[in-house]
Amino acid sequence: MGITHTALLIIDMQSGSFLEEKPIWKSDTLFNNINLLISMADSKRVPVFLTKHNGKKGSLTEKGTPGWEIHPSIPLTGKEIIIEKNHPDAFHQTCLEQQLAAKNIKRIIIAGIQSEICVDATCRRAFSIGYDVVLVQDGHSTKDSSIINAEHIIKHHNQVMKDWFASIMVTDDILFMF
Repeated sequence: MGITHTALLIIDMQSGSFLEEKPIWKSDTLFNNINLLISMADSKRVPVFLTKHNGKKGSLTEKGTPGWEIHPSIPLTGKEIIIEKNHPDAFHQTCLEQQLAAKNIKRIIIAGIQSEICVDATCRRAFSIGYDVVLVQDGHSTKDSSIINAEHIIKHHNQVMKDWFASIMVTDDILFMF
């Protein structure tokens, strides 16, 4: 499968998510890796999709608020396809599947936040509907929960995804794949 059948999907890298009381784990590394992926995808003409979660009223990612916007650390060129969503699964009640089909996409490289919510739900759904899913091991993150720290949540989800739903690759290997 060539790069012409591949898309990069960046999930919910919105400003408000980085303003919450509990910080996104290793956010600087996350931004660096995602920016490398976007740059490489753009240079190889691989389509880049970004999702924006329409947060609940009063939340830091409420639609139309500054926190709802893609974080300014993500360089947008205007070529990206931005998909709004109301659910953790980026395919649920959105046009994502139709947009991917229109570009004959077979492989989706997934990065973004939060590992155990939107990244997880989207990986599982993409796999279930027949996509070759690649999860960027060092390209997704989350925050500490009340019972487990972010590092362990991420490691756990990488393991579950690898065992069932996705290939797991680090950013440097994906850059080489492009």
